[in-house]
Amino acid sequence: MTDSDVRLRAALDQVPSYIPGKPAAAQDGVTAYKVSSNENPYPPLPSVLKVVQEAAATINRYPDMAVTELTQALADSLEVPVEHIATGTGSVGVLGQVITATCDPGDEVVYAWRSFEAYPIVTALAGATSVQVGLDERARHRLDAMRAAITDRTKVVIVCTPNNPTGPMVTHTELERFVDAVPSRVLVVVDEAYVEFVTGDDAPRSLELYRQRPNVMVLRTFSKAYGLAGLRVGYAVAHPPVASALRKTATPFGVSSIAQAAAVASLAAFDELKERVDALVAERTRVVGALRGQGWAVPDSEANFVWFPLGHRSGDFAAAAQQAGLTLRQYGNDGVRATIGEREANDVLVRVAGEFLRSST
Repeated sequence: MTDSDVRLRAALDQVPSYIPGKPAAAQDGVTAYKVSSNENPYPPLPSVLKVVQEAAATINRYPDMAVTELTQALADSLEVPVEHIATGTGSVGVLGQVITATCDPGDEVVYAWRSFEAYPIVTALAGATSVQVGLDERARHRLDAMRAAITDRTKVVIVCTPNNPTGPMVTHTELERFVDAVPSRVLVVVDEAYVEFVTGDDAPRSLELYRQRPNVMVLRTFSKAYGLAGLRVGYAVAHPPVASALRKTATPFGVSSIAQAAAVASLAAFDELKERVDALVAERTRVVGALRGQGWAVPDSEANFVWFPLGHRSGDFAAAAQQAGLTLRQYGNDGVRATIGEREANDVLVRVAGEFLRSST
């Protein structure tokens, strides 16, 4: 067999691979926990599972391509016009629609780094250029530096709040000042995949900013707080020109009928889901307090995970956790992220972290 003469896009050479969280690895005599993917540790609500089972009976049919029922439910819940809603296969799917709709080869996308690792992927796939602005010493966005990085070629600026994988949020005061400074021709994407876990003072009121500014859009997902990571459904709230463009660039029939039904049911059951979110937030507070009590300088987290800024020791820490049955998410030599999971998993994390810190000092 000879080498293929098929010509692939040169842009693919610049596309980094997405590295998913590894599955839990069983150790002899040790309970294994996966806290590497920011998944909700709770199983589906019985009411949502019932709807999923019923929807499965119709999978021989295509889903509603317009995602009509979910779009209306979101519009009602968020108190926005229905034409301002666009859906997709998780927030990362909608993000891909955003970049496809806005960027030509050579255009620029500005975002903080380290942040969500899909950003450089979707940017490179469009042939656009990533402009990465380093976080500050507290693992927070440097919004002034991001504004300074905007050029005539900038089409999109992404603000991830709370920031994945480091955890801190951008305050409303900071975000409002930032969007006021961004040229109106640049689309500001406020990525709020973890918004339901936010409890901090002066939390962003992103929908308020979107209502006041046509170049601001909000990106959210059902994967985290709602526990529908395996069904892939996310959405954007944007003004009609942008929302319409997102619907044009969406994969036809991308949001399955099961995902649509589950998302509608989850919206209806949010009060029940909120109890689970509150429990995870309480666990986050407990874990962060315990880690800081040990001497760890972990950043403030407003999401469902904590960040260990370990630098070159990241691999050693991830390996130590693995030996204890805990699969974490290592980000090269930048740090390690641990999802807030079951209380038992969190206890293992605190124990391993304490032992690691003592052994390295």
